[in-house]
This record gives sequence, structure tokens and C-alpha cells, in this order.
Amino acid sequence: MPLTFRSGLLAGIAASVAARGARAQEALEVVGRPVNGETGFQFGATELARDLQNLDFMLLVIISAITLFVTVLLAIVVVRFNRRSNPDPASFTHNTPLEVSWTVIPILILVFIGAYSLPVLFKQMEIPQGDIAIKVTGYQWYWGYEYVDEGFEFPSFLVDGSTKVESLGDDQPMGQPQILDDIAVMKLEALGYTRDDFLLATDTAVVVPVNKTVVMQVTGADVIHSWTIPAFGVKQDAVPGRIAQLWFKPEREGIYFGQCSELCGKSHAYMPITVKVVSEAAYARWLESAKAGDAQLSSLAAPSGDVKVAAAN
Repeated sequence: MPLTFRSGLLAGIAASVAARGARAQEALEVVGRPVNGETGFQFGATELARDLQNLDFMLLVIISAITLFVTVLLAIVVVRFNRRSNPDPASFTHNTPLEVSWTVIPILILVFIGAYSLPVLFKQMEIPQGDIAIKVTGYQWYWGYEYVDEGFEFPSFLVDGSTKVESLGDDQPMGQPQILDDIAVMKLEALGYTRDDFLLATDTAVVVPVNKTVVMQVTGADVIHSWTIPAFGVKQDAVPGRIAQLWFKPEREGIYFGQCSELCGKSHAYMPITVKVVSEAAYARWLESAKAGDAQLSSLAAPSGDVKVAAAN
């Protein structure tokens, strides 16, 4: 294709989808994603995530106090008990109160930590009765999702230049996989994302209603993968031949990203996860359309979108 024609085609298609992409981003805010130059945790969109973040802060305070205390003790030893300051060292070998203290105090610290950490662990591991059950299967190198109670399933791939976006028509340009170029940016925008979401956005997304308990049944089809959404405070290995579970109850509408967190082969870095939390009304509309096969499961950035693709049984 001549360069001028290709550039003109890209410009025309990009212009036609720009407004739709802008509306999509307005409809659902991107809440859970990493930000360049920032440190710390993502926004905690679930009680599980906030519990983990609070526990982490508490442990940071404890370990900082212990480190400071040990540093001060070392400084005292260096200053007071060097050869010049203490030429005649004491000859005793035991100090019972001190030995009891350095045994009992660490035990009490560990008991204190356990009293807070174990309830957090049990809350994650005790799976409640879910409002929605979704089976997620890890493949090399994409995810498959099945809405167990609704009877449909779909795969989820990284959005790049090779992604087929039905709303762009049959004559859309196809680019190289796993590369951020103008074609990839165009397709990201067509699905309601931005170039900053490359390596995070997927062509299909897990869609769940806000303030509902979601139970994920996690397994692998080939090698071990790991499904995680940092803003939800959840992570679970997807092991072939075994079904594990995790749960979350999102409290804020928005788009949340994760990535496979277990090294699974050459394209491990290109296996993102997208979850879209919407209102109950929007979820009901999406679910009805998805089960009928006439709504693009991928781009519910705008819940009332009119794009097409099917992934229903």
C-alpha cells in the first residue's frame, strides 16, 4: 500500500472513531492502572485491597521502628565499646533479663502481626456466595472467560495493530502484533482506550456490576499463569488440571487493568487483563446483548455502545 494512501486511510479512520473513543473514556474512568513515575499502591477498589494496603502500612511502621532501633544500638556499640573508649571490656557472658527480653519481645511482635494478618488472609481465602460466577482459563498467551450461570464465553487478547475491531469495518488496516504503532493506537481509541493503555487493554473485557460479589474460578490450559487485578487486591495462579477460586466486590465503577503474573513463556508480557465495573442497569443491558451475540463484549467502555462482535454460545 503506498505510504500516502496508507496515511490517509489511517487518518480518516482515526477521525471517525475519535469521538466514540472520547465518549467511551468519559463513560468509564480508567481507575486501576500503573502510572509512570508514581510509587505506592493503586486505588483500592475493594475491601480486600484496602485491608492489604493497611496491613502493608502497619508492617512498614513496625519494620521501620525495628530497623531504627537496631541502627541506634549499633551506633552505641561503635561509640561506647570500641578499643579506645573501653580498653578493659567486661568479662560476663550472660544477662538473663536481656536474653528474656530479646526472646519475648519478637514473639509479641509476631503475635501482634498475626492478629492482624490472619483475618486478612482468611477473608481472602474463604470464598463467599457469589452473585456472579466467572471461569477464567489461562492460555499461551491470552485469557478465556466463561460466565458460568449465563452460558456464554469469549477469549480476551491484547489490543495491538493485529486486532480485528469490527466497528472499523472489513477494510481496516492490520498492523504488527505486540508493537505500538499508529494502527495500534487507532484500534485502542476505537475501543475506548488511549495509547497509554497499550500492553494493558484487551479486545474483550470481564464486565461486572458494581457492589456485587464476583467469584472467579481460575485454571490453566497449558502452563501456569496468574490472574491478578492489583486494585482489587486479588491474585491467583492458574494451574492446569486444578480449579482455584478468588473473589472480589468492586465498589467503584471504572476500568481496571492487570497482567499475567506468572512467567508463562515468550509472550508472557503480552497477556493483560481488563475488568470493567459498571452499574447494574448497564450490566443488564450488556448481558442481554452479549447472550444474544449482537454486542461487542470487548468495548463496554460506553455501556450503551452500538458496536458489533459476537462471542456467545
